Amino acid sequence: MGAGPTGLTAAHLLGSRGVRVLLVERNATTSDDAKAISLDDESLRTLQSADGLDEAVYPILVPGTGTKYFGIGGRPLLHARGTGDQRFGHPFKNPFAQPDLERVLREQLRRLPSVDVRFDTRLTALVTQHPDQVRVSLRTGGEDGPTEELDVSYVLGCDGGRSTVRDLLSIPMEGRSFPDVWLVVDTLQDTHDQRYGMHHGDPGRPVVIVAGRDGRCRYEFRLKPGECEPGTPPPFALVRGLLRPYREITPEQVERAVAYGFHALLADRLRGGRCFLLGDAAHMMPPFAGQGLNSGVRDAANLCWKIAEVLAGRADDTLLDTYDTERRPHARAVIDLSVRLGRIVMTTSRPRALLRDVLVRTAMRIPPGRRYLTEMRYRPDTRVRSGAVVPAHGPGRELVGTMLPQPRVLRGRHHRLTRLDDVLGQGWSLLGIGVSDTDWVAVARAGLPDATAVDVFLDDRAPRDRAGRTGIADADGRLEALFAGVTRHFVLVRPDRLVAAVFTPDRAQYVGAELRRFAARPLTATVPPAPVLDSLPEIQHDSPGVPR
Repeated sequence: MGAGPTGLTAAHLLGSRGVRVLLVERNATTSDDAKAISLDDESLRTLQSADGLDEAVYPILVPGTGTKYFGIGGRPLLHARGTGDQRFGHPFKNPFAQPDLERVLREQLRRLPSVDVRFDTRLTALVTQHPDQVRVSLRTGGEDGPTEELDVSYVLGCDGGRSTVRDLLSIPMEGRSFPDVWLVVDTLQDTHDQRYGMHHGDPGRPVVIVAGRDGRCRYEFRLKPGECEPGTPPPFALVRGLLRPYREITPEQVERAVAYGFHALLADRLRGGRCFLLGDAAHMMPPFAGQGLNSGVRDAANLCWKIAEVLAGRADDTLLDTYDTERRPHARAVIDLSVRLGRIVMTTSRPRALLRDVLVRTAMRIPPGRRYLTEMRYRPDTRVRSGAVVPAHGPGRELVGTMLPQPRVLRGRHHRLTRLDDVLGQGWSLLGIGVSDTDWVAVARAGLPDATAVDVFLDDRAPRDRAGRTGIADADGRLEALFAGVTRHFVLVRPDRLVAAVFTPDRAQYVGAELRRFAARPLTATVPPAPVLDSLPEIQHDSPGVPR
C-alpha cells in the first residue's frame, strides 16, 4: 500500500526475488511534490541489491559530499562529510528530487513481471486476517468506483503519515508535534552548484539550502510567528523577500512553496498480524538529519528479505517478528537525533547559538573532536543487538549486528575488479577469512542458511576459485583492514548485508542452532567444501513443534 519511495523500493526488493507483488497507490500517478531531497549511501546500496537498480537512479542524483554548517553571521563551522571513503560503496549523501526518484523507480518496475501496479486504487478495509492470508478490500476510482476483495499473504503499509493501514490496525503513534513553522521553496534556474547541503544556523533566521541537478535548489526557512500558517499558500512577496539574500526570483521560477510543521512520532508497534508498517506510516521525524526517506528504505531492506524467506519456506513466521525488534530502536534513535540537531543547529536563541559556535570551534581544534563532528560520529549506533543475529564475544564481535562495508575487491583467477555485493548476490553469504578446506567441511555440517560461499584471501595473495566457492582479495587496502582481525573466522552475512555472526569453525554448530529458531524446516548448507560433499546429514530440531 503506497507507491512513494518506500513502497516502490519494497516492490523492487520483493519482485527482484521473484515474489508476486500488488502495489496499490490511491493517487492517479506518482507524486509531483519534492519532499525528500537526500538519498544516503545505505539506501543506494539497498537499490543496488535489487538487480542493480542504483544504476538507473544515479542519473537523477548529485553525488554529494555531506553537509556544511554555518553559525552566527554566516561564519563556517564545519563540513560533515562522513568518513569520506565510500564505506558502503556509494557517495555518502546525495541530493535529488523526489518526483524524479519515484518516476525512475516506477519505470524500472517494468523489468519485474511479478509486480502488478495499480494507481487510483485505495484500501478500504482489512476484512479478515487468517493464519496464512489477509483479505483486503480495494476500491478503484472515486467513492462510487468498483470494489473487489483479494486474499494476499501480507500487507505492507507504506502509505505515509496518514496511513490507512495503521488506522485500520488501530496502532497509535507516540511522540510529539512541534509548533515551529518552516517554509519550503523549490526553485528553478538557480546558480547554486554545491554538492553539499548548507545549514545556516543564524538565530535570526535559520535556513537550509540544498542544490540539486539542472538548476534546481531547495530552500527551507524557519518562519516567525504570523508570517504564514501550515497548509496556507505562502504569498509570493514572502517567498521573494526570504530568497532575496540568495537570489532574485520570479513566480515562474518557483516550482513549489509550502509552509509546514514537523513531527517526531513512532508507531507503538510495526506489526499487526500479517500487516506491517514502513516509512512514514511507521515513523515521522524532523528533516534536520536527512533520514526520513532513508529510514523508510531501511525498513524495506530489513523486512523484504525476511518475507521472501518465509514465502519460500526457508524461514518461520517468527523471523518476521524481528522486523519490529530490529527497526524500532534505530528509528527511535534517528528521531531523537533529528530533534537534537534541530534544537542545536536551527535554534532561534542567540545565547544558545553563541555557545554552540564556541563549542564547535573549540572541538574542531582537537583531532578527536574534529573526527567526531566531520565524520558525523554523533549519529546513532545502528547495531542490531537482538533479532536475527548471533552475538560474539571474541574477535569480530564489533562486526556483528552492523552493516558490512562494501569495498571493491579482486574476484577469481582473472582478478576482476568488482564491488563486494556483486560477489555476494541477493541471498545469505558466508565469507571464510583465510580458512582451510577442512574448516569449510566443518561449517557445511552446521545447518547454516543456504549461502553464497566466498574465500577471502589476505596478505596481498591472489584470489582463486575452488569448487563452489568464489575467491576474492584486497584491491585497495579496505578489505584487509576490515578482516585482518578475524583470520580463521567465518563471517555470515544476511541478505540485507547485516553481519549475522562471526565465528570460528568450532562454533559453527552453535551459530547454526541459534539461527534454526527462525527456520521453517532444517537448514542444509549448500556451501561445498573441497572435495564437494554429495550430501549432508539431516539436522534434527530440538523443538518438536518446528515443521520439517
